[in-house]
Amino acid sequence: MNIHEYQAKGLLAQYQIPIPKGNVAFSPEEAKAVADTLDSPIAVVKAQIHAGGRGKAGGVKLAKEKTQVTLFAKELLGKILVTHQTGHEGREVKKLLIEEGVEIAKELYLCLVVDRAEGNIALIASTEGGMEIEEVAEKRPDAIVRFPIDPVFGYQAYQGRAVAFQLGLPKEVMGQWVALIGNLYRLFMDKGAMQIEINPLIITKHNKLIALDAKVGFDDNSLFRNKDVHALRDLSEEEPLETKATQFGLNYVKLDGTIGCMVNGAGLAMATMDIIKLAGGSPANFLDVGGGASKETVKEAFQILLSDTNVKGIFVNIFGGIVRCERIAHGIIDAAKEIAFGKPNGARAVPLVIRLEGTNAKEGRDLLAASGINLIVADSLWDGAQKIVATS
Repeated sequence: MNIHEYQAKGLLAQYQIPIPKGNVAFSPEEAKAVADTLDSPIAVVKAQIHAGGRGKAGGVKLAKEKTQVTLFAKELLGKILVTHQTGHEGREVKKLLIEEGVEIAKELYLCLVVDRAEGNIALIASTEGGMEIEEVAEKRPDAIVRFPIDPVFGYQAYQGRAVAFQLGLPKEVMGQWVALIGNLYRLFMDKGAMQIEINPLIITKHNKLIALDAKVGFDDNSLFRNKDVHALRDLSEEEPLETKATQFGLNYVKLDGTIGCMVNGAGLAMATMDIIKLAGGSPANFLDVGGGASKETVKEAFQILLSDTNVKGIFVNIFGGIVRCERIAHGIIDAAKEIAFGKPNGARAVPLVIRLEGTNAKEGRDLLAASGINLIVADSLWDGAQKIVATS
């Protein structure tokens, strides 16, 4: 789960990490009211959407006079902001963060992220803050410092000092840097974060460290024990079909293709998307219905797939392991009949290809073939991919 910048900075403040003075605004009038509370005559107006690249897309405005804040707020609120992370459809700006301007002497990059390969928390830092860190990693890898933190022992002060020495930070900020990372690590572990990125983390002309921007992503599996974090969820920033899928325990991610995929198991789902591409098609989604693939989950999965108007065909790829294939076939048949798949006043008709493999796969395929539903039974994964691409 992702949250807005203003929410992320609220969490940083709770853990004694310095942030600029400011607040969120939902209207030009509120933006002006926030600006009037700031100590600096310069204010920054920042669009709040769940995507990076806002500055390059015109979503961050510097108001050299507070009278400009209202004008910028009127310009940004309701605007569709298109960045490299939003896709061509963009995101509507519904709220703004109004902050005081800060004098910047140096911009740094700081990140904590789960490193699954190494089984630790990676501390990543660079003196090239404010830039695309991917571009820095490609062109100047020597400018990035990476330090592992073992979650068993936790963050130690010497680790922060070691990174600071490698970056060549001035001694005036050393103590702040070590303490800031310690607080950031506590936030990371307490709230079940997957990644916390501060870019830029600035050094002011008075040698103070301030988090000028912040992005935080959380592990969905930890939200049950962090109700305060779960309350920060903004459904308007999420894909509606993905939100609906979570209500039924489905793992669904919308993509830009035309072939809907319904699969049980994340690994099989990834392989299914790959083989659709190999066959010349383009997957419209990632959808894992889980090991059971019951009538209820299949029914909801069908309805979600068919709600995407880009879907021109559906490939159901199920492995019968926990549940036998003939029971899965019954679930698919019952679900298709319940939503009146391809019938007048029922779910819209698109080509439907089904591949079953595993325990009692032949029995399951025979049931599907005799169901009377307009579908194609595939003999193998490659056969199914070819058939759905050819018929969609």
